[in-house]
Amino acid sequence: MSGVLATIGYGLAAIGPGIGIGLIGAKNQEATARQPEMAGLLRTNMILAIAFAEALGLLGFVAGFVFK
Repeated sequence: MSGVLATIGYGLAAIGPGIGIGLIGAKNQEATARQPEMAGLLRTNMILAIAFAEALGLLGFVAGFVFK
């Protein structure tokens, strides 16, 4: 039973970063459309924000194994 709950827990933990990365990409496109000359800086900031969001997803994955 605990294996099934860990799988469900990881699925729930993956929802947050997935939504976050989608919002980051959407806002980056909106900002680039508003100020095209800032595209390079916006892209750099977007990649950094995606890395942080993905790290939170990996922490949720690892927590499932650690607290098992």
